[in-house]
Amino acid sequence: MTRKTKSLKVIPLGGLGEIGKNMTVVEYEDDIIVIDCGLSFPEDEMLGIDLVIPDISYLQKNKEKVRAFILTHGHEDHIGALPYVLQQINRPVYGTKLTLGLVNTKIEEHKLESIHLQVVKPKDIIKFGSLRVEFIKTSHSIADSVAIAIHTPVGILVHTGDFKIDFTPIDGQVMDLARFASLGEQGVLALFADSTNAERPGYTMSEKIVGETFENMFSEAKGRIIIASFASNIHRIQQVINAAEKHNRKLCVSGRSMINVVNVATELGYLHLPKEMLIDIDRINSFSDERVVVLTTGSQGEPMSALARMATSEHRKVSIKPGDLVVISANAIPGNEKMVSKIVNLLFKKGANVIYEGMMETHVSGHACQEELKLIHTLVKPKFFIPVHGEYRHLNQHAKLAESLGMPKDNIYIPDLGDIIEFTPDSCEISGSVTAGKVLVDGLGIGDVGNIVLRDRKHLSQDGLMVVIITISKENFSILSGPDIISRGFVYVRESEDLIDEAKEIVIKVMDECEENNITDWSTIKLNIRNSLRDFLYERTKRKPMILPVILEI
Repeated sequence: MTRKTKSLKVIPLGGLGEIGKNMTVVEYEDDIIVIDCGLSFPEDEMLGIDLVIPDISYLQKNKEKVRAFILTHGHEDHIGALPYVLQQINRPVYGTKLTLGLVNTKIEEHKLESIHLQVVKPKDIIKFGSLRVEFIKTSHSIADSVAIAIHTPVGILVHTGDFKIDFTPIDGQVMDLARFASLGEQGVLALFADSTNAERPGYTMSEKIVGETFENMFSEAKGRIIIASFASNIHRIQQVINAAEKHNRKLCVSGRSMINVVNVATELGYLHLPKEMLIDIDRINSFSDERVVVLTTGSQGEPMSALARMATSEHRKVSIKPGDLVVISANAIPGNEKMVSKIVNLLFKKGANVIYEGMMETHVSGHACQEELKLIHTLVKPKFFIPVHGEYRHLNQHAKLAESLGMPKDNIYIPDLGDIIEFTPDSCEISGSVTAGKVLVDGLGIGDVGNIVLRDRKHLSQDGLMVVIITISKENFSILSGPDIISRGFVYVRESEDLIDEAKEIVIKVMDECEENNITDWSTIKLNIRNSLRDFLYERTKRKPMILPVILEI
């Protein structure tokens, strides 16, 4: 058998060198499975962009080989791109009950039809051609998370998904470390492991720590309690429910994503919420303040979130008032610090008591720190190691951690997105690359906004727009009306009349020169207008607005 037929390919299409957008392709001969299908949120310079999803050009070219999408858990950075990708490649989706419950909500929102969702449980093994996929119980900040072991003719791959090792999980279902150890004894060809917290020493605290903090808060609070958390953190929500029940408080839920998740998780049995405890937000004023808890979105300071609208008095049902206790039960994602800080300031201004990042133990991470990562490496004992899920600094730190445990440096690879990692039973190499990167979603448009459009948006946001409209005669090229100048985001026309008049004179001069030189090509005329105006405006204002000449011929 030739080396080519024996080789196994793993191609990361997202989740390397970045937080989010997780997607990994595993390919053996004519069989492809895709692990996770996530999104990320736009960076500051991506003006107007709603979401970012992976580039799936490679999957589209090899569509006939794709057997299934395999999901590790229900966070947006692992399932959020599915509604967009399934429109292009409709294949069965495998995941645990809660994960697929959340996926189904998205599919209904996007009005997709004929999508096959297959529920699996830890310890299940599903066969896809020559690949067998095994699901292994893990712990994370959302219930029903799993790791994936892929049994291939070349060897066993282990993909941890996002995980931490919590010995006292809220649902009582501990991570199946015994199965990781068993696979390690069988012999694991390669480990792909979560690197998000690879820089942090020690262990990640148990989620139960947060429950104890809530207990103390609820026992001391005299007014309303408003808790902002990630909607997907079912265990956190359960602890809020437990504390509210113990202290005889009613619970109301605010924010679309929070309402959706609470409904799905309760329906599927992942949240235990007494019916008499839940009240509609319309009834919040029917109860005294010391009997109310509000569970809301907005832990990242998102401008349109329920908490932000409460802080700015734009929420239709809830306004912050003195005596409210507001708990932001999450750490700010890098880049969101300013938004969170702004909301905290507004809440304090309204007289609320605010507990936020670092003040009390109101949040614990869902990702493994260094000692937990060491344990997984020691149990799995892989021949090769590829760190995944994190920025380059996280991947690099995780690689060093593996090396400190005795793994040869030559057996550790930090690939780039799109790299083809090729395995045989005894070797690993990066043998090439495929198209990979970001596809931008703006409204209903998927991928129709690229670098040029973003560059134009950035230009408009910085220096504004000037539109020059001229009507000319077909017969003799003379100006019949105009030039009229419209300015948006550049200068206020009524307060800059001299500048606008001079700009008009320059346009007339350009038109006269074109007539003298017998230039009748519209694109050349527009270019000359644009160049002359750009030089003039920069000289006068040190700004470079986008200039759009419009020529009408009658």
